[in-house]
Amino acid sequence: MQAPTIGGVRVRKGDGETVRLARGASLTDFAEKIGVDAAALVQMLFSLGEMVTATESVNDETFELLGEELNYTVVVISPEDEDRELLESFDLEFGADEGGDEAMVVRPPVVTVMGHVDHGKTKLLDALRNANVVDKEAGGITQHIGAYQVHTEVDGADRRITLIDTPGHEAFTAMRARGAQATDIAILVVAADDGVMPQTVEALNHAKAAGVPVVVAVNKIDVPAADPTKVRGQLSEYGLVPEEYGGDAMFVDVSAKSELNLDKLLEAVVLTADASLDLRANPDQDAQGLVVEAHLDRGRGPVATVLVQRGTLRVGDSIVAGPAYGRVRAMLDEYGKEITEADPARPAMVLGLSAVPGAGQNFIVVDDDRMARQIAEKREARERAAMQAKRRVRRTLEDFMASMEKGESQELNLILKGDVSGSVEALEDSLSQIDVGDEVNIRVIDRGVGAITETNVDLAAASDAIIIGFNVRPQGKATEMADKEGVEIRYYSVIYQAIEEIEAALKGMLKPEFEEATLGQAEIREIFRSSKIGNIAGCMVTSGVLRRNAKVRLLRDGNVVSDNLDLASLKREKDDAAEVREGFECGLVLRGYNDIKQGDVVECFEMREIPRA
Repeated sequence: MQAPTIGGVRVRKGDGETVRLARGASLTDFAEKIGVDAAALVQMLFSLGEMVTATESVNDETFELLGEELNYTVVVISPEDEDRELLESFDLEFGADEGGDEAMVVRPPVVTVMGHVDHGKTKLLDALRNANVVDKEAGGITQHIGAYQVHTEVDGADRRITLIDTPGHEAFTAMRARGAQATDIAILVVAADDGVMPQTVEALNHAKAAGVPVVVAVNKIDVPAADPTKVRGQLSEYGLVPEEYGGDAMFVDVSAKSELNLDKLLEAVVLTADASLDLRANPDQDAQGLVVEAHLDRGRGPVATVLVQRGTLRVGDSIVAGPAYGRVRAMLDEYGKEITEADPARPAMVLGLSAVPGAGQNFIVVDDDRMARQIAEKREARERAAMQAKRRVRRTLEDFMASMEKGESQELNLILKGDVSGSVEALEDSLSQIDVGDEVNIRVIDRGVGAITETNVDLAAASDAIIIGFNVRPQGKATEMADKEGVEIRYYSVIYQAIEEIEAALKGMLKPEFEEATLGQAEIREIFRSSKIGNIAGCMVTSGVLRRNAKVRLLRDGNVVSDNLDLASLKREKDDAAEVREGFECGLVLRGYNDIKQGDVVECFEMREIPRA
């Protein structure tokens, strides 16, 4: 049977079978899977209005388009499945405890502190760990995730609790959500004087979505307007019923400022963990866990705060974290003291990685440096291919024709650089949610951790991009180069300022929108004919005002006879007039238009710009 012709190219059709492809795969990869020539696919896409080379990273939509045409179901593998398959190829598995029940030991609970901005989350953490973080934070808002471990005594036994601090502004929704996924219990901080606020509900929804138990810390109970009972009533409406009301959520009244009832809060966390969760891990296997935060330190290189979930991480271990790898050169606890090992649920700062891993990426200890490097390089290659496919603007010939007809849509290209990967990720997430319609697009063409480099300026100059520096500055000759190339660099230390300014810039790129405002109407009572200037209309202004520099239209029996006309002249008595108001007579001449009759109505209007919301 002859192969069907699609778009002028003979390509064998499938029978609806599923083809699995990695993110950022090329047409060559797809061609190998279905046993056809990649050149045929290139030709076929060209006939469908897509211009793609055989080795270029292709986005998901293009593969779906090809799949529909060739009767294949194309499935793009998720990042999680992709990573699992990669580890399996090295006989590794992430997320599995080795050994049976006898190998498991009880581990401390990992707790996320969540809640509305300015309800005292950071103050509460300060009181719990006796370290002041607020002073370092611009605008009093926590910008980075940090992990800490505290001790408490419950029934005469020393118990450890790991605390993860999440930032306190709505722009960090993505980070807060990720924090909830990494943890066992959420402490929801609610101010006793403010009660339940929008971000309180948002934090509670994240905790519910992650399926973690919630302990409520009713903070600021020592202020005059405090009403802890109101907080209990409000949260009951959201399905969080206190134990004293017959529910199963523990509520503890605390004051971070005067350090009141902090021991009771920690005890409530331990009791909730013991009652609701079976927190055990094998401390004797190779360590696995999550990168909580990472940044580039000038003196120490890439520094990652990791949370060990199973196994024990030791100095000297070969480790791979996202696209970064290396040997653990040193480990520090939350106070900056050196430690030699970190057991399950222990946070530690790790030195010795080759690059800055992304916040929320997993880490795993492997046999040797060679294997670590191979895994990291494959991860980096896949991530780069996925980013190239994502960056590639899918442009069809129809799109091009449409944009030519209506005037090119505008695009704001951005390069994001920050001091820690979590902030860059959250900033990109927030920017992608700015909606100013279809006329203007926002594209993040590059992002990274560390100082702004000359390479960033080069890319910005080539792409007409703006560089956003979040808590970072340029290094070397980057500033000088930016001035020479005309590249704009914007610096921010508080994330919502960046979002507001970029949103304003996007709105500034929009073409102005106008609405019509009717100024007034005049009825033609008499017509005077002049060989020099044409027909002159003697009018009575019946409503509003007639202005010389405004536009007019001619109405006859309620129908528009002619629109968008200009006034050649407007006179009151024998003098020129700038405007004539209701109740006065005037004479006017319509530029280039003489077909006027008695009883016609001249309507005067102007176009006013609508301010963007």
